Amino acid sequence: MKSSNPHIDFSNTEIAFHLKTDAELERAYFLFKMISNQPLVRIGAAATHFALRSKLPVEGLIRSTVFDHFCGGVNAADCMTKIDRMHISGVYSVLDYSVEGKQNEAQFNFVVEKTLELIAFAAENKAMPFAVFKPTAVGRFELYEKVSKSDILTPAENKEWERIKTRFHTICKYAQKMKIAVLVDAEESWMQDSADTLLLDLMKDYNKESVVVYNTIQAYRWNRLDYLKELYAIAKKENFKLGFKLVRGAYMEKERKRAEFKNIKSPICKTKADTDINFDNCLKFILKHLPDISLFLGTHNENSTLLALKTLSNLNIKKNDPRVWFGQLYGMSDHISFNLAKFEYNAAKYLPFGPVKDVMPYLIRRAEENTSVAGQTNRELELIKKEKKRRNI
Repeated sequence: MKSSNPHIDFSNTEIAFHLKTDAELERAYFLFKMISNQPLVRIGAAATHFALRSKLPVEGLIRSTVFDHFCGGVNAADCMTKIDRMHISGVYSVLDYSVEGKQNEAQFNFVVEKTLELIAFAAENKAMPFAVFKPTAVGRFELYEKVSKSDILTPAENKEWERIKTRFHTICKYAQKMKIAVLVDAEESWMQDSADTLLLDLMKDYNKESVVVYNTIQAYRWNRLDYLKELYAIAKKENFKLGFKLVRGAYMEKERKRAEFKNIKSPICKTKADTDINFDNCLKFILKHLPDISLFLGTHNENSTLLALKTLSNLNIKKNDPRVWFGQLYGMSDHISFNLAKFEYNAAKYLPFGPVKDVMPYLIRRAEENTSVAGQTNRELELIKKEKKRRNI
C-alpha cells in the first residue's frame, strides 16, 4: 500500500494544544518563558536543589507547575489520566521512571523490578507499546566505563558486571514474553561502548522473530552512521533484526568539555549543521533497510520529521507501519506529536514519572538542555502565543 504524503501543517495549534485548558496553556507559556532565560534556569535549579535538600515545603508548588507540565505523575497509576487522554487522540505513551543519580545495588535491583512492573502494566494497556530504561539505572557508571576501556576487572567487578548483564536479560526476556518492546537510552560516550556491546548481544538473542530490543543512536556523535552500517552487516550475516531509537543527543556540553580537558578528539560533530546531516543520513539509512531495522525516531525537529514522512512516502511504506514510531517528550513539541497522530502516523510521548523530589534532577537537566537549544524554546513560545491569540486569551 502506497503511503500518502499529506502536507502536515506543524503550525496548526488547534490540533497541537486541543487537550490543554486555557490555564494549562498559560502555565506552558510561563514555563517556557522561564526556560528561555539561561541565568534564571541556573538560579532556579540551585534554589530548587537547596529547597529540596533543606526539606522546605515546596513539593506542592513544583508539582502544580513544572512537574505536572513535563511529567505524568508520581507513579504509573497516577499517569493513567494523561495516558488515556492522549490515546483518545491517537498519541501513545512510553512511561519513563525518571529517577537519576542513585548508584547502588539495591537501587539497581529496584529499577529492574519497577521496569518489569511497567512491562506488565504496558501489556495490559494498548496505549503503551514500549518500556524504557537507561544502562546506569541498572549498573554502576564507573564499571561501564572500565569495561568500555577494556580495563582488567577485579574478581568482584567481574561478578558485578555479570549482575548487570543478568538485569538486562531479565528485562528483555520478560518484555519478549509480554510482547512489549524495550527502548534502552544512550548515555556518555566514554561508558557507551560496553552498553552497545551488551545490547548487540541482546538483539542477537531477542530480535530473531520481531524487534524487542532497541539501542539508541546519538547522531551528534560523528561516527554513528559507520557504526550503524557495521551493525547492519552483522545482523544480515547472523540473521537477526536491529532496533534503534534515533536521537541527536543530550550530553553535548559535557562531552566537549571532557574532550578538551583530556586533549582528545571530541566524539561530537563540530557544528549543529553537521549533526543535522548525520541525523538525517542515519534516518534515511534505517528507513531504506526497514525489513531488518525498526525505528523509534526521537526528535523535536520539524525538518527531520518531514524528511522521515517524505522518505516513507517515496519508499511506498504505509503511514502506520509498526516498524516506524515518532517520539517526543511530554510537555514539548505537541505540534509534532498530535499533528502526526491526526494523520495516523505512530506517535508517542515519553512520559517521565516518579516521586517529585527524585525526578527533579531529571527535570533540571531537561531545562538546562533546553536553554542550550534556543530555537526549540522559542518555537514552543511562538506556537503557544499563536494558540492564545486563536482562543482570545
